[in-house]
Amino acid sequence: MQKHIGDMSQIAGLKRYAFIEGKAKGIEAIDIKTGSGLSFTVLPGRGMDIAWAEYKGIPFGYISKTGIVSPVYYEAKNLEWLRTFFGGLLTTCGLSNVGPASEEQHPVLGNQHFGLHGRIANMAADQVCADETWEGDEFKMTVSGRMREAVLHGENLVLKRTITSSLGAKSLLIHDIIEHESLNDQLIMILYHINVGYPVIDENSFFACSSKTITPANKRSIETKEFYSQMQAPVKNEPEHLFFHDVKTDAAGMAYCAIINPLLEFGVFVKYNKEQLPSFSQWKMMAEAEYVLGMEPGNCNPVGRESTIKNHTAEYLKAGEKKEIQLEIGILDSKETIDEYLKKNDSLT
Repeated sequence: MQKHIGDMSQIAGLKRYAFIEGKAKGIEAIDIKTGSGLSFTVLPGRGMDIAWAEYKGIPFGYISKTGIVSPVYYEAKNLEWLRTFFGGLLTTCGLSNVGPASEEQHPVLGNQHFGLHGRIANMAADQVCADETWEGDEFKMTVSGRMREAVLHGENLVLKRTITSSLGAKSLLIHDIIEHESLNDQLIMILYHINVGYPVIDENSFFACSSKTITPANKRSIETKEFYSQMQAPVKNEPEHLFFHDVKTDAAGMAYCAIINPLLEFGVFVKYNKEQLPSFSQWKMMAEAEYVLGMEPGNCNPVGRESTIKNHTAEYLKAGEKKEIQLEIGILDSKETIDEYLKKNDSLT
């Protein structure tokens, strides 16, 4: 390889910069290019989430009408989170709430408001490291950072994230560690809002996931459950569809889901450990200008903090305890790789 080029940036590597104007001003960003055609943008200034993503010129991450927005514009109340929801390939929800806003009484702080989908996506990372290194014959690119969600007298949760890919890779790996650094047991909620948009999403696309059960989560979804897996052309003012899946796994406990466009012979898959992330939500948004499919593994369904506690499905960390999570987002770039995925999907139990 090195006999043919002067510098690795010609074909692969990291590019670190910051936005200089508009509502994105000041946000740090890191572009990762693998040399296979896969490139994506990590935003340390926005929770180490992933904005744009493309493969060989095909964009597959969804960007909402807000565009990239600095955390300085974030408001935690009610649905205000939506004003800074850029979508991207990944927006992380949590760590104290996932789903609708909730109220809770705290013995010292009094009435506490937990807004839609929590605060972590609007936290800037520190201890950011962007690294390129050869490990034997493998050229690895790694971006890592740390976000802290904390309040005096209350929670002190730290999310340490590492995103890795390598030369020639068609996927990226996310390794998260959530650490509980306060003294009392702490509820944690996390959901990976993975968003795929046009042109991967169109009326020919379908969602491929092997599920034991599929539960509609709102009125519109009850009406359309039969067509949960099929996308459609954009519809004016179409409301969101939301389905909760109990996903099957392979022998190693790994779960899989994908959105596939057979005309493009292109798909985007997500692979994760169901023991780490036992819940999975499918967010199907077919409205004009808000045209996206969300594949959302999590440790909870997006029903809000209050309902999660009442349903006895909440996960707690003890003082000093850690939760480790690993998942992969990747590309299916041919009829053969799509057929292989569908065959594997059919074999899951």
